[in-house]
Amino acid sequence: MDYLARREHSEQELARKLTGRGFDPVLVEATLADLVAEKLLSNNRFVEAFVHSRFQRGSGPQKIHAELRGRGIDESLISDCIDAYGKQWLELVREVREKKFGAPLPADFRERSRQVRFLQQRGFTSEQIATVFRDPE
Repeated sequence: MDYLARREHSEQELARKLTGRGFDPVLVEATLADLVAEKLLSNNRFVEAFVHSRFQRGSGPQKIHAELRGRGIDESLISDCIDAYGKQWLELVREVREKKFGAPLPADFRERSRQVRFLQQRGFTSEQIATVFRDPE
């Protein structure tokens, strides 16, 4: 309960933490099932909170998707939550680029490539990045 009091966790993430602390895996599974039944543990709530927090930090959908996959979340749940942000991803990629590099678009190929690499590392799709350089507003 201490873990859940601090923040939302995925089922796999909480199971890993508890078994790592030396708890019996059978007891951990039973406890997690009880927590899910009582709606104290929810992958849906975890994904919503996780996507929201990463969106606020300026992470792109691909990076968020990979992080959630690594935490044992179902692909359809990840896609649904990420898709809910829709056009907001384009606004975010513009904001992230402008915050780092300023409003004017790069004039030369080398600087544009540097900015593209930065945005790719942040987890934005090639299509989102291309849209920023094609349609500045």
